[in-house]
Amino acid sequence: MQILGSDIKSNNLVYLVGFFFVLLNSLLLYKEIFYLPALPVVLAVVWMAFTRLDRVIYLIVFFVPLSIPLSEFLNGTSFDLYLPTEPLLAGVLILYFLKYFKGERMNLKILRHPVTLAIYFNICWIFVTSITSTMPMVSFKFLVARVWFIVAFYLLAAQIFKEPKKIRQYIWAYIIPFSIVIIYVLVRHAGYGLNNQMASHWVVNPFYNDHTSYGAVLAMLLPALLGLFLSYKRMNTVQTILFSTLILMYFAATVFSYTRAAWVSLIGIAGIWVIIKLRIKLTYLITAAILIFGLIFSLRTEIMMQLEQNEQASSGEFGEHVQSITNVTNDASNLERLNRWNCAIRMWKEKPVFGWGPGTYMFQYAPFQVSHEKTRISTNAGTRGNAHSEYLGPLSESGVLGFLSVIIIFFLTIYTGLRVYFRSKNREVRIISLAILLGLITYYIHGILNNFLDTDKASALVWGFTAILVGFDVWGDKNFDENFDNTEKELKS
Repeated sequence: MQILGSDIKSNNLVYLVGFFFVLLNSLLLYKEIFYLPALPVVLAVVWMAFTRLDRVIYLIVFFVPLSIPLSEFLNGTSFDLYLPTEPLLAGVLILYFLKYFKGERMNLKILRHPVTLAIYFNICWIFVTSITSTMPMVSFKFLVARVWFIVAFYLLAAQIFKEPKKIRQYIWAYIIPFSIVIIYVLVRHAGYGLNNQMASHWVVNPFYNDHTSYGAVLAMLLPALLGLFLSYKRMNTVQTILFSTLILMYFAATVFSYTRAAWVSLIGIAGIWVIIKLRIKLTYLITAAILIFGLIFSLRTEIMMQLEQNEQASSGEFGEHVQSITNVTNDASNLERLNRWNCAIRMWKEKPVFGWGPGTYMFQYAPFQVSHEKTRISTNAGTRGNAHSEYLGPLSESGVLGFLSVIIIFFLTIYTGLRVYFRSKNREVRIISLAILLGLITYYIHGILNNFLDTDKASALVWGFTAILVGFDVWGDKNFDENFDNTEKELKS
């Protein structure tokens, strides 16, 4: 009877709280205040963060393709952030440090992995150059954003990837919502004509600010999707059709994104895939690279003269659009990219050690523009992107060590991916690790022409894919041998 009485009291308390919540919500809605219904969702996320942090990571990854910048809702704000992902990332960062000070530690193999150490170096140097920055507030905001991306998408992700099924869950958490974005973009683009190359620039709004970031994500996910498809040992007809449809849709979306950098990166990894499969020795590759570089350098004048004869501008015709990749005569996009690169180099020459400060390029590059290099899309306002390079951007903002820290991270990640692929005897590990590595390399190639690591869109994949390779390297084949079969059974069910 006592137990029954306590149950009745608990039920009454629930009903009472529910009644007052409905009453208060009704009053606020009458006053046109619409925030209270979000309170239960917020409380549920907070509860989940303390009990199942991995699910919060998946939730954030799920929202990344659907996130919208605050500037879409509020014009004229002095700062911008992606909603709802960046507030969630800030919460995860705070929780991570609370757990750390409470005594909870991550696996030391992850913390001491060469890739992790390289990331630490990059973060530490960003911190140093934020202190010396010409705009400290901008630089420290950049630093905080980089830290919460790495904590959530790399450190915590690498820890939860001990369970193989969570690697696939992470990838699917991005693929599913991004597929919705692709359908939205293709349908919207079709309304203006899929051969309308100019429409590709803005039909991706508000989810992606430009077709180039959208194309970079497509290029990263195509190898990952193919890897997932090949990694499953057994699939029924429905699952096979679903995978085939997704792969074709992603391929079509890549074509109609009109992102030349994405096309180049996919062609690049096709060649890298051949090299990996043929197991060509590193010494041969280095020798060939030196010879090619020497040949290009010796013929640089002739090559430039040949390139200057190409006057094919960007076009809705695919052949002409591909031809425009090497147009450095009158293609505004290509010429503006060269303008930004030259500005970055001039900025670095003026401050070679510490740079101008992380995140400051777009505010500082205008005086370094030269009149004859400016194009019809040039601006002094810093409102049209940054250095358009994942390498020259850090060079101008954090000096030579900032540039080297990025190169070291990318090099060690490739080395780790190749080591996992060649050493593993597990079929699924080999397929997924190669697919993820090739996906990352598309971004490394793309990074020559654009940079998106300051956004959640690219960071969730770049740092997440890096964490997958480190997870494979840390946890070893034995763990995946024991667990991959379970994920196959879950797929069948």
